[in-house]
Amino acid sequence: MKEYGRNMESQCPLFRVGDEFISEDTNQPEGFCSWAWADIQRDVAVLGLGGDFFWIKKKGTMISSCSDGLRPVIFKLERVGTYSWE
Repeated sequence: MKEYGRNMESQCPLFRVGDEFISEDTNQPEGFCSWAWADIQRDVAVLGLGGDFFWIKKKGTMISSCSDGLRPVIFKLERVGTYSWE
């Protein structure tokens, strides 16, 4: 951060450890960073539509992150509820 950042906080100011957001119908939650959403929305869509990732041990879960190279945020995505095709 000292070498490459210019007038930046060392941690992302938009998220705090333990923050929780709910995506309804795989839409961006209110107050969620649009840059981070662009990075994780595919993973949210897979989970929201009932899919899973074969390399992740726990079904309905994915670990994803935003692409901020100086201060990335890691997200634990979990499917809550069930999806209906009706």
